[in-house]
Amino acid sequence: MKKIKIGVSGDIGSFSEQAANEHARKNGIKNYEIKCLISVEKVLTEIDKKEIDLGIFPIENSNGGVVIESVYAISRHTFKIKEIFEIPVVHCLLTKPGIEKEDIKNIASHDQALKQCKTYLKRNWGETGLHETEDTAKSAKDLSEGNLSKDTAVLAPESCATLYGLIVMEKGIQDLKFNFTNFLAVEK
Repeated sequence: MKKIKIGVSGDIGSFSEQAANEHARKNGIKNYEIKCLISVEKVLTEIDKKEIDLGIFPIENSNGGVVIESVYAISRHTFKIKEIFEIPVVHCLLTKPGIEKEDIKNIASHDQALKQCKTYLKRNWGETGLHETEDTAKSAKDLSEGNLSKDTAVLAPESCATLYGLIVMEKGIQDLKFNFTNFLAVEK
């Protein structure tokens, strides 16, 4: 059986990677590989070029609303929607080891993560600089690799702590405790 190539709009450890694994599990797809493409635009470009068989990316969150990045990318491509499905999204505040709360000067993550944690951030980190990045998991990877300053914390999935050698300072910080994101599984 042919190995299915699934492109996701995130890095290793992202919610999009989790969604791809969930889609494969639910649909009995056992022989597959995930290609982390970071952006929705890259996923849809690779669908166009038939470099991947399936693309998975977020379209809307129960708290953060429509994923604007996805809307813009969708407007530039033609594809078939195979499935719309949701997964729960639990955000964590991750830091480099040895960093204390008072050391944090910046918080970085994808725009959607910042929206989904807006009240938490305002209440607990009102004086801290917020910075949008292209992906939650990539933010964690960048912090780990020194591409973000060590006084930065990131909003990312808990799995990123283990993957990138980070510490979970707080878990479940999204404003809605039952936080779900709808994903599209698309093909050419």
